[in-house]
Parts: sequence; structure tokens; C-alpha cells
Amino acid sequence: MSDTRPDDSAEGTLHLARRPHAPLLRLVLDTNVWLDWLVFEDPDVAPVRVAVAAGTVEIVVNEAVVTELARVLAYPFGARTLTPEARSKCLAECGRISVKSDAEIAARERPLPVCGDPDDQKFLELAAACGARYLVTRDRDLLELARHRDPLPPFRIVTPRELQALLAQLEG
Repeated sequence: MSDTRPDDSAEGTLHLARRPHAPLLRLVLDTNVWLDWLVFEDPDVAPVRVAVAAGTVEIVVNEAVVTELARVLAYPFGARTLTPEARSKCLAECGRISVKSDAEIAARERPLPVCGDPDDQKFLELAAACGARYLVTRDRDLLELARHRDPLPPFRIVTPRELQALLAQLEG
């Protein structure tokens, strides 16, 4: 994984430099969870915010995830529809709190499960490539893989609420 240092861009290309100590947990968030964090301020994501601020978790993104997030941030969200400036701020925040990976998925003895939605396969691949412990999602197709894992991915697929409970167990 290649981690980049922050630059002066406000277009979502900023990423945390690797911390000198290894974070406790490495996470991949799908686009819906990023929206919950950046746009909707969902309380289920609040414990992840706290853990990121404390340096106990690391969120990993790659170019495909950032590109999809940029595209989806332009969607109409009713009263929460974002202006171009607000979209740039969201991407900058994503860049500020995440580590960018350019790691490619290595050949594995056992292949990853195949998601029913091909657009979501990128999250499985990133989680495997970066060694994430959890893929955090609300997506039905991805969550279905958590229930019927054959083949078994090298990470757990959880909802934000499930991750919240796991983080609470680790603190306790």
C-alpha cells in the first residue's frame, strides 16, 4: 500500500500519512457509509469518527472509491443536496481522514466472493488488498455475502451499527 502525504488540493486528494504506530483496526467504508458520515451525519457512524480521531482505526480508500464518492456526492439529496463547494469539502474531508492505497489485490489461494452488484466488487477487492479487518456497509448485496460467505473473505462485512458494537467491545 502506498500512502500519500497531504498536499494543498481541496478536491479530495488529501490523505493521511501513515501514522508511526499501527492502528488497531483497518476499515474500508462503502459509498453509503461515506454518505452517512459526510452528508447525513448518521449517529451510527459517530463511534467510527471518534476512533479515527483517536487513531485507533484507519480508513483506507483507493482511486475507484474516491471516484465513485465524487460521482455520488453530485446526486440530489433533497434538502441535503450539495453545492459544488460542499462536494469539494466532503471530498477534502474524506481525504483528510483516510489513507489512500494503490495496492492491487494479490493472487489468492481462495478467490474473493463475487458481489451480486458488480459496482460493489471494488470494496471487496480494496478490503482484501489493504488487509482491512472490516468492510463497513449498508449495501444489501454486500451484507448478503456476510451471511453466505463462500468463499470466505479475509475480513468481516459489517453494518455501521455492528461495527459500533465491536468498537465498544474493544474499548471495554
